[in-house]
Amino acid sequence: MSEAHQIPGADPAERPSIHLAPGGHRRAVMGHPWIFSNEIRMDAAAKALAPGTLVRLVAEHGEALGTAYFNPHTLIAARLLTRAPHAQIDAAFMAERVRQAEALRARLVPAPFYRLAHAEADGLPGLILDRYGDAVVVQANTAGMEVLTPLLIEALETVLGPATVLLRNDSPSRRLEGLEPRVDWAKGGLDGTIDLIENGARFPVELGQGQKTGWFFDQRENRAMVAGLAAGARMLDLYCYGGGFAVQAALAGASEVLAVDRRAAALAAAARAADANGVSGRCRFARAEVFDELHRLRDAGERFDIVVADPPAFVKSKKELAQGAKGYRKLVRLAAPLVAPGGFLFVASCSHHVDPALFAEQVRRGLIDANRSGRILASTGAAKDHPVHPALPESAYLKAQLLQLD
Repeated sequence: MSEAHQIPGADPAERPSIHLAPGGHRRAVMGHPWIFSNEIRMDAAAKALAPGTLVRLVAEHGEALGTAYFNPHTLIAARLLTRAPHAQIDAAFMAERVRQAEALRARLVPAPFYRLAHAEADGLPGLILDRYGDAVVVQANTAGMEVLTPLLIEALETVLGPATVLLRNDSPSRRLEGLEPRVDWAKGGLDGTIDLIENGARFPVELGQGQKTGWFFDQRENRAMVAGLAAGARMLDLYCYGGGFAVQAALAGASEVLAVDRRAAALAAAARAADANGVSGRCRFARAEVFDELHRLRDAGERFDIVVADPPAFVKSKKELAQGAKGYRKLVRLAAPLVAPGGFLFVASCSHHVDPALFAEQVRRGLIDANRSGRILASTGAAKDHPVHPALPESAYLKAQLLQLD
């Protein structure tokens, strides 16, 4: 039986209204899915609502704008679920959103390993769903999605019937919503690894371990692009994590791949993947701080046909932007000299606060610092299963460039 009756505001007849301040409706009527706290008439009744309560948004002139979930304690106070102000928010509503998201991914990705739902772009604000075959990993990053999780679990059962559902709710962003980090098995459980298939390669991953939900699906198409250049190449993979770039390049015919990461667990996962795909003989794994390793390789006179640099976020907040962005310039400055003439450099940034123009500028400056020239072959972002809401272009967090260097 659905648990919608336990969710405050799920029943339209009992749904409280949140009234917007004068002018507070303007962005909403232009399609923006967020309502900020300064756009709301934050009276005593609004402040008293529990975080995650479903509410009806009402403009100052009385027009109902839709149904959202609400948190009186956060900067983004309301996140729109539907433009229908009287919608029934229940397991059937959530199932339809999941069904639509799954139908799209089935057209985009040949194997059932993908970002199943990507927050606002899939009409599920604050929610990440990653699918690993018969397992689904849930990351609810807002109080609203935390409240709606029972309906989501019911919806997943209806649409996919997964054997395993993991609540990987350990994102630091949850603290902004007043939520504690936690990891729970909502259904089933796994001991050991599950095999993920990407671009024809097999990766044994541990869903309860590692970063994010256990894998970075966002680089799938970029890994295929780099692998397409790898036949006969000597490659350096910096920040290799689980070996996505390294193993796929080796499978595509790279003669040798050196994969570098500072985390022993990441290197162990990458080595397992190399073994699972029969390419251990062409992959070496080195535990080191990347910048230190770049200096060592330069001093040793090493050169590679392909260098991949896919670091973790150098900029995690706006106050870090000025200094953190320079990290990408330094990374390119140190990596570019290791690229053989005519070879390729792939560099990426997953820092949300670094926009594409700033990232491109840091790459350009790094090349100048290294006294290297070349050409941009591709400027890319996340894979297609990470869609972007049209009103939230800033949510397109991943930026990458593939360059050939002279």
